[in-house]
Amino acid sequence: MKFITYILFISLPFLLKGGDIPSSEKSIVSVAKSKTKPANNEYLVSKLKKPMKIDGNWNKAQWKKIETIKIENYMGTVSPFKPTVEAKMIYDADNVYVIFRVKDQFVKSIVTEYNGNVSGDSCVEFFFSPDSAEPLKYFNLEINAGGTPLIFYVTKALTEFVKLQAPDIKQIEIAHSLPSVVDPQIAEPVTWTIEYRIPLSMLKKFSNVTNPAPGVIWKANFYKTGSRTSNPNYITWNFVDNPRPNFHLPQFFGVLKFQ
Repeated sequence: MKFITYILFISLPFLLKGGDIPSSEKSIVSVAKSKTKPANNEYLVSKLKKPMKIDGNWNKAQWKKIETIKIENYMGTVSPFKPTVEAKMIYDADNVYVIFRVKDQFVKSIVTEYNGNVSGDSCVEFFFSPDSAEPLKYFNLEINAGGTPLIFYVTKALTEFVKLQAPDIKQIEIAHSLPSVVDPQIAEPVTWTIEYRIPLSMLKKFSNVTNPAPGVIWKANFYKTGSRTSNPNYITWNFVDNPRPNFHLPQFFGVLKFQ
């Protein structure tokens, strides 16, 4: 009892003054804060009211009032040059639409075959779970700066998946602002865009799809990479709590809420 009284006695002036936390305790608090995970991002997906041409134009009328997705959480080592990466998404009764804009440097894109290693190039990626009842099953759509896609339907991350084939992939309408091959790299600053339309009917060949409508939720994440460029980077929209770059972690997908 005397010991407790003594502790209270020496602590009371500190408590009454509202004094600083001792430096050793500050470090503990700092570590605790650093481990706090950000809340999941939520994006409101607006409905497209009129037909839209897929041309890679970030500034066209249909995109102007659409909320922007900021892709800015780094995985692994932060690259010397940090691209500015943004995306937008909309939908209609038959399709979902996505556009990316990348303010970049050291851009290279050499893969031209479907389902090739496009993520080694300067590349933007959209991983999404269109079945609200199965949020851990997803499509990974990866498109390099030259407009070449890779798309799998994944039922178990990295181990169980179906590679979509050319007849299905060709149903995805893609526009790209850079040439199909960028080699040698563009070392100076450059802005590039990727825009595409994904038919829901094509997705339904591989997965149940909860049709987009007001209140419907999909899970998803948006990424930028370029693992084999001279400026490797691994950037995410929703925070991914993993020490090494790995986009195939659907438990860290954010929320798409259709309006």
